[in-house]
Amino acid sequence: MMMSRSNYNYQSKQDEQAPLRMRIKDIAAVRVRYGYKRIHILLKREGWQINHKRVHRLYRLEGLNLRAKGKRKRMRSLKRPERLTATRSTESWSMDFVADALFNGRRFRALTLVDNFSRECPAILVGQNLHGDEVVDVLDSLKLIRGLPETLCVYTGSEFVSKVLDKWAYEHGVKLSFSRPGKPVDNAFIESFNGSFRDECLNVNWFLSIDDAKKKIEAWRRDYNEFRPHSSLEDMTPNEFAELNHPKVA
Repeated sequence: MMMSRSNYNYQSKQDEQAPLRMRIKDIAAVRVRYGYKRIHILLKREGWQINHKRVHRLYRLEGLNLRAKGKRKRMRSLKRPERLTATRSTESWSMDFVADALFNGRRFRALTLVDNFSRECPAILVGQNLHGDEVVDVLDSLKLIRGLPETLCVYTGSEFVSKVLDKWAYEHGVKLSFSRPGKPVDNAFIESFNGSFRDECLNVNWFLSIDDAKKKIEAWRRDYNEFRPHSSLEDMTPNEFAELNHPKVA
């Protein structure tokens, strides 16, 4: 054969990449808005001894690259009030509304809440029309489960400046902190959460009815709290971070 015996008997020592590539594709198929960094964290949880560079290379080879978001133009601000940082759970929560539509174009709204310390989402209320009364009902139900925050960071929407919420906050000793109009940076935590909520849940699901939307959104909320790694929490989940810093008393 005019071939060296050493070449003929040579066996590649390079690790087989097929199982890893298949696992990366499986994760990306289920969690379509996860980039390679979060996929790498999930692989490490499963016991894969790999670094992020290999995951990134295989991620790109499989054509799984997410569309990069364009950079926003940032205006310089000479004076920006310093935002107080929460140091424990239930110290400060943020609250906002997100709008979406069913398959037939019928609009619905979702009230989102997030703990500014642990990034946990205590609840997401979904409904056709949500007003101040519904906001108060959600807060009352959360009071029985996990207590109330000292401060609620909200926008100056009609639901949040209503007399019913103002009266409820006064009776429960909760301070309402309103952000400046047109200044989303004042409520950055809920803005970040709403971005993930829309990107990973609202944009990838097909809602057939309000009840269907409630079930799918609640499933995503639980997954966000209990499974999804959060980069600002040292790649822990919100629940893990909350339990590590403030263990719950049985």
